[in-house]
Amino acid sequence: MKSPMPEKNSKKLSIPPRTSNIKEAPNGYWFSAVTARQVIEAMDRGEPHVDISIDLNLSQGRFAISGDELILDGDERLGRVDLRQIESKESRIFFLEDGRLEVLEDRTHGYYKLVPTDQAPLLEISGIKMHIAKGVNPFESAGQMAAQVVRKGARVLDTCSGLGYAASAALKLGAREVISVELSETVMALRRKNPWSQRIFGPGIQLVHADVDDYIRDLPAQSFDAVIHDPPRFSLAGELYGESFYRELYRVLKRRGSLFHYTGNPQLLKRGSGFVDQAAKRLKLAGFTKVEKVSELMGIKAKK
Repeated sequence: MKSPMPEKNSKKLSIPPRTSNIKEAPNGYWFSAVTARQVIEAMDRGEPHVDISIDLNLSQGRFAISGDELILDGDERLGRVDLRQIESKESRIFFLEDGRLEVLEDRTHGYYKLVPTDQAPLLEISGIKMHIAKGVNPFESAGQMAAQVVRKGARVLDTCSGLGYAASAALKLGAREVISVELSETVMALRRKNPWSQRIFGPGIQLVHADVDDYIRDLPAQSFDAVIHDPPRFSLAGELYGESFYRELYRVLKRRGSLFHYTGNPQLLKRGSGFVDQAAKRLKLAGFTKVEKVSELMGIKAKK
């Protein structure tokens, strides 16, 4: 599930890989419609304070209310008018920093936005959710994908990083190093302002800004114990579902290394065979063995 290419022809652009593991955590406050509604209801009841999360459900805190204002700290306040605006946008996340309130979205290339859930936000691009969202929150589903292949001490390639949830999960599972590749600058900008993404800016994860279809060809053979391959949907990045790319995944894996490939559920049929079946067939042609569907995670697990 990760970010599609920002433009349809961006595959042809040469993007030199850039790496970073510098933490870029923002200092601010995050609000969804649910949180804004909690504050407004507390105001209406005349409560002197309210218990809310201002970091998208990572923690809870108690904040004072003075009339029609929520007091966040000595300088930062949020009034009823702004709270009403936030409450009216059920599928948006607002970020407040230094008195400036912004929606965490970008319409430059398509429509990218962070969407609130009851836990971690999900990434949505032009109306398409980039995560498993039904019955599980995106952070948990990414963790379940990583757990299919990551073992303690593993060196992991995360091909299409997105918000970085799978990379964070791999590190939590005991990976010694994660190489996490993302092409879209828009997605990278959004994740810098996502509190659930901040772990990827710490030690153990090397962030790479590159087109993974190009980047992988310069990686040494047999250099990873596990690969998490979570590409954009086929219509946006078909080359990442092709046999040629699968051969590169096979090449960089160590012997007995493991692959988890999120395919999604595009309801795409080819010559009467399911899309996932065709992907599994190409993985076998590329050399993978023990190719198995993992239906609950909408993907495929395979071994070298």
